[in-house]
Amino acid sequence: MSPQARLLSLATAVPPYVFLQSEVRGRIDRLFDRSAGIDRMLPVFDNAGIERRHSCVPMEWYEQPHGWTERNALYVQNALDLMERVTLDSVAKAGLALDDIDALIVVSTTGIATPSLDALLIERMHLRRDIRRHAIFGLGCGGGVTGLARAAEAARAVPGCNVLLLVVELCGLTFRKNDVSKGNIVGTALFSDGAAGAIVSCEGDGPTFGASGEYTWPDTLDIMGWDIEEDGLKVRFSRNIPAFVEENLRAPADGFLASAGLSLRDIDGFVFHPGGTKVLTAIETALQLEPDALDISRAVLRDYGNMSAATVLFVLDATLRGFTGKQLLLSGVGPGFTASFLAMETV
Repeated sequence: MSPQARLLSLATAVPPYVFLQSEVRGRIDRLFDRSAGIDRMLPVFDNAGIERRHSCVPMEWYEQPHGWTERNALYVQNALDLMERVTLDSVAKAGLALDDIDALIVVSTTGIATPSLDALLIERMHLRRDIRRHAIFGLGCGGGVTGLARAAEAARAVPGCNVLLLVVELCGLTFRKNDVSKGNIVGTALFSDGAAGAIVSCEGDGPTFGASGEYTWPDTLDIMGWDIEEDGLKVRFSRNIPAFVEENLRAPADGFLASAGLSLRDIDGFVFHPGGTKVLTAIETALQLEPDALDISRAVLRDYGNMSAATVLFVLDATLRGFTGKQLLLSGVGPGFTASFLAMETV
């Protein structure tokens, strides 16, 4: 038998600027040209299920146009600040020192850096020079679940090593002033910034990681992603994602659980990425869940917004604080179009 990978610690962090959803909606005239006919899309702000969000830049930043160079410089600077915070918190919670980190996995899709963020963090924090590096880009909202799965695999591959997983997304920096496309309006109503960190190892105590898997649907590359524009990344939402999830999630979920020797009846808690209120409702319908099954996902969405890959780790953190069951199922969907699954046991 392979050794069991465990979650030794989990930490989250958000940047300093707090936006109330009502405040964002109240500034629509400064963000968009109302003559372009966006009024019909404004209800998305009221129906998003979000009360507040966090940003690495002040509200005034969004009221001016910005180019690639500025956006990406802000991404690298603020991503490193948040990564350092969650690294220190994760290591301290695990009772370890920075020199105890053997491997570093960084998940992010909202900016680019070469050398990648992991290398920049090693230099900044003076981490060990023989640390194993793995940068994961492009998984979007599914990256948190897949990142945890890869961290567990890395820990099992080298028993005794301590793997640090960092997930950081600065979705707000992709906002495009006066872009009245549906994708940009929806992103403006949902997106926010945040980061999370976790220590995974086969040594120590904590919830154990079980099976993991992904399912990529055919002919779905257009559903979600980035379009590369002259002034930065432009979000792409090209289909009705809630309807797609409601119609197509059940079979891959059942297939994954069956391969792990489980079924939905065995799951005591669901840790799902809250892409939006309609997506959560679609998940509940697809999997025939109890009405309160995704309450924590909804609460995280309400208080933090959609931080892409990092959000599911906020949900996991909140779930573990009061969870009395045994079996958890983590899931998120992202560009591909791909569903990621991960089983965890708390005892």
